[in-house]
Amino acid sequence: MHPAIIVAIVVVALAIILAATSIKVVRQSTARVIERLGKYHRVIGSGVHFIIPIAERAGNVVSLKERVADFAPQSVITKDNVTMQIDTVVYFQVTDPKLYTYGVEHPINAIENLTATTLRNIVGELELDETLTSRDTVNAKMRIILDEATDPWGIKINRVELKNILPPKDIRDAMEKQMRAERERREAILRAEGEKQSQILVAEGEKQSKILRAEADKEAQILEAEANKATLEKEAEGMAKAIEFVNAARPSAGYLTIRAYEALEALANGNSTKLIVPSNIQDLSGVVASLAEIAKTEGTAPKKADAKPSKTTITAKIDATKKKVNSKIKK
Repeated sequence: MHPAIIVAIVVVALAIILAATSIKVVRQSTARVIERLGKYHRVIGSGVHFIIPIAERAGNVVSLKERVADFAPQSVITKDNVTMQIDTVVYFQVTDPKLYTYGVEHPINAIENLTATTLRNIVGELELDETLTSRDTVNAKMRIILDEATDPWGIKINRVELKNILPPKDIRDAMEKQMRAERERREAILRAEGEKQSQILVAEGEKQSKILRAEADKEAQILEAEANKATLEKEAEGMAKAIEFVNAARPSAGYLTIRAYEALEALANGNSTKLIVPSNIQDLSGVVASLAEIAKTEGTAPKKADAKPSKTTITAKIDATKKKVNSKIKK
């Protein structure tokens, strides 16, 4: 082959190689630093870019996405001299590829060491109980300190989380006993509160039952008293009607007087020669006058079905009886 042809082929091959190396394709969410003659020149983003062969060189690809760094547990001593193991998780993102490339050697290792020292400083000012209950405070302080420290490196610290806090075994046993005692205390309190509420409800139920029973007895007594009152009223009405009936059936005073004189007349008509009369017979004229007044009164009353004696009959009988008694007395 002719030497000129060989030279032409070599030149074309070199041109193709140089053209291929001058084309740089950058993927999404990544960036590359371009150096010209060993010095920083520019940063290229996603897309197709052309660089000057031999004079310019593309550096490493820098990811612009948020990344997570899970660091190994660190030995930390609290303010009350308790040694514990704490591991952290850091969420960060590269914001400046130039500073990330030229700012620090091995940025991840730098962030890990910075996280460990910052964690020791913060936890060293807290006691054990505060460390266990103040995770949010520790996280916030660490994020602020790390963000300020990594800003010259082109790194933005978004979040810092304490993943695990592991006290010594004896401390964990004491904490478990304390938690168990606290749970037992709360259980006892809840049980006592439940028994208290139960007794209160039972007492309220008994109270309501007694009140209802008393009201029922009261109403029963009231009803019984009303029934007895009605019975007594009925009995009183019956007795009053009976008394009225008896009074209506009882003979009048005039009638009884006439019957007494009739008996005296029968005695006077007897065959005996001796006649014993009451001592007040001497006042017979007054008695006769009384009988006359009674006769007048009886005569004015209306006649009834038992046919009481009339005024004429009573007067006649009184006169006849008077004559017979006077004749007997004379004898």
